[in-house]
Amino acid sequence: MPLPSYLDESILLSGIMTALAEDVGPGDVTSHATISPDRMASAVLKAKEAGVVAGLFVAEKTFHMVGPALEVEWMMQDGDRVMPGEVIGTISGNARDILQAERVALNYVQRMSGIATMAQQMVHLLAGTTTKLLDTRKTVPGLRMLDKWAVLLGGGSNHRVGLFDMILIKENHIASAGGIEDALDRAREAKKSASTPLNIEIEVTSMEELNQVLAHGGADRVMLDNFVRLNTDGSVDTSRLTAALKLIDGRLETEASGNVTEATLGAIGQTGVDYVSSGALTHSVRALDVSLVISIHD
Repeated sequence: MPLPSYLDESILLSGIMTALAEDVGPGDVTSHATISPDRMASAVLKAKEAGVVAGLFVAEKTFHMVGPALEVEWMMQDGDRVMPGEVIGTISGNARDILQAERVALNYVQRMSGIATMAQQMVHLLAGTTTKLLDTRKTVPGLRMLDKWAVLLGGGSNHRVGLFDMILIKENHIASAGGIEDALDRAREAKKSASTPLNIEIEVTSMEELNQVLAHGGADRVMLDNFVRLNTDGSVDTSRLTAALKLIDGRLETEASGNVTEATLGAIGQTGVDYVSSGALTHSVRALDVSLVISIHD
């Protein structure tokens, strides 16, 4: 898959350089103390659990930044499904270079693969519905673009990239603006004068607020926050969401947020809401277990 439009390669390389500087500092004292500078080696990158592979492009850039002569060969590509024990790729060349890049490269692969794997699991729970899974801005600072790319690789979709590419009016904006009508009035004027196209989305937490948004008519999408509830017996109550969608009746795009888990996703999709956003995709992801094992050339 090509780089997403929001990920500039020069910025990516700058991020990798920062990550390597953080890890290596003035030098890898252990490798330099124990390994001959001309020692050659091969390393195998292997999955220890099932999941979706992501971050290989970033890992390859990391290895080549440390050792331009390193040979990197992938047996699969970003977005592929991997099973436990499968070899993802090999890295060959100077042993010191491989070991210096190892942890940073693995950190990228493990985190991005974990996000991609969770995204795929959540998308599968929406199978048979028209609802699209969205990420959020709840990402690790400095890794926003890679976190969002991993969501794409897992089959999800991206919400806004940052504060600059959509007008998203949330609870604190409404309070600061003086109410829903004032916030939408100002947003609509800003949209008219913007140099690039901007959609307007507004968050509501009640049917009363939703009625105000519909009466005003200034939004393109409405975010229905916490309109779904998981009951103590494990059942999912989507009655408020269903009522809201009936009231909207296709006049606006719709997005469900809050209480979005693997336990609630299927029921949310069955309501027919256009989008469902989940912060858990990136803020509490579990890294995929991937290992790198090195062997020395004689």
